[in-house]
Amino acid sequence: MTAFLRWPDPRLRTKADPVEAVDDEVRAIWEQMLQAMYAMPGVGLAAPQIGIMRRLAVVDAGQGAIRLANPEILHASVELRAHDEGSPNLPGVSARLKRPRAVTVGYLDVAGDRVERDFVMLEATSVQHQIDHLDGRMYFDRLSKVKRDMLLRKAQKCG
Repeated sequence: MTAFLRWPDPRLRTKADPVEAVDDEVRAIWEQMLQAMYAMPGVGLAAPQIGIMRRLAVVDAGQGAIRLANPEILHASVELRAHDEGSPNLPGVSARLKRPRAVTVGYLDVAGDRVERDFVMLEATSVQHQIDHLDGRMYFDRLSKVKRDMLLRKAQKCG
């Protein structure tokens, strides 16, 4: 069973390293990540959440698993969508965030090809959440200081 880092592990605040090429090692990491994500259960996971400091993410919001290397948001909709977000790195708490309802993301796919894909609704929320993790950000960083402090205090009581 893959272990999740626990907040405030400093690796959760560290920007992940780019993937040079999609190879068998990367594909094996993706499979490990998918197993961990489905066991949570969740709709996405970034490699740093399990201590692998590479720009790898997986998303499955019900339409099948998507494996992403070096994902970057190329375009985001003006329209926002609210959704409750949480993280296995800080269990027991969640917060309602507003993020763009749709995003276009460029990334390397399982074959190592550069692709661009549109994500909407829950998939869009999840991929944005994972990219935050790859950049060393947690979802609660998007809250006001007061709400963030309240959430972290509540998490300490849960943990």
